[in-house]
Amino acid sequence: MKKKKSSGVKKAITILLIVFVVIGTIIGMVIYDRVFLPNVTVEKDTYLYIKTGSSLTDVLESLHQNKIVDDTASFGWVALKKNYANHIYPGRYLIKDGLSNNALVDQLRSGDQQPLKLTFNNVRTKKELAKKVSEYIEASEEELFSLLNDPAIWKMYGFNRYTFISMFIPNSYEFYWNTSAEGFVKRMAKEYKNFWTSERIAKAKVLNLSQSEVATLASIVQAEQSMKPDERQRVAGLYINRLNIGMRLQSDPTLIFAIGDFTIKRVLNKDKLVDSRYNTYQYAGLPPGPINVPEISSIDAVLNYEKHKYLYMCAKADFSFYHNFATNLRQHNIYAAQYQRELSRRRINR
Repeated sequence: MKKKKSSGVKKAITILLIVFVVIGTIIGMVIYDRVFLPNVTVEKDTYLYIKTGSSLTDVLESLHQNKIVDDTASFGWVALKKNYANHIYPGRYLIKDGLSNNALVDQLRSGDQQPLKLTFNNVRTKKELAKKVSEYIEASEEELFSLLNDPAIWKMYGFNRYTFISMFIPNSYEFYWNTSAEGFVKRMAKEYKNFWTSERIAKAKVLNLSQSEVATLASIVQAEQSMKPDERQRVAGLYINRLNIGMRLQSDPTLIFAIGDFTIKRVLNKDKLVDSRYNTYQYAGLPPGPINVPEISSIDAVLNYEKHKYLYMCAKADFSFYHNFATNLRQHNIYAAQYQRELSRRRINR
């Protein structure tokens, strides 16, 4: 009887062990599936944006809304096991198809985000600059615009309300998406210093212009010739000739900037009466600051201006976007009359 009882106990223990092994195997398989099997299904490379200050709940919600993971609950379980909640880093993450929960958590937990190319050009005002930059980075348009209008920031970088915009050199820059407004401005200050090489500074001194004044003149040149960059050096030479003899610049784009209506295509005599330091028909010399954010090609056009004797220019009547240049007012008036007639013929009154 004792042998039978002992044999029965051993059998029961064996069965119990088998059950435990089976259960353990099943649990192990479930855990393995949760951790290591693919849980990311995206048709193409997808970017996940994690905002500054995000919680694990925020990340889970974003993964769900963007349909990046098939099973949000299993990702959340793995994230908790790997303490991701205490290692959430903001940024723009490139998510590839077929990632497991383990691989995705490791990627996000490491802060291994993808940089992006931030490009801005064709910008006239601080408001436009803030709007364009906010399309690339986490900082909002309002945050950027507020910082661009902060007197303490102007002073910190050696500018004033009118010249500060000249610190921003249009180009393509590599940024991380979670860049703050302060981070963006700081980076642009660094790029500004890199741009103004000793060679460029020396050329500005020959012109007897500060770096901001070069940018101001470049903005006028760019506004006058936005379509045909190959003519900018000649336009720059004309304005430098005027500055050198104390002649008013009489630039229509500066007047349009003063009015604030950038839809104007035809400047009228009544417009020239506007009392503004940007009205170069009324005030001699350069205006207080740039009328747009000049491109590198425009700045270099000023620094490497074409030497000639032209003092006048007028858009060609064929609307080729090029100009007729003149050394005297008589010839200029002939060109101007031709252009005005063509404006009237095309019914461009404003």
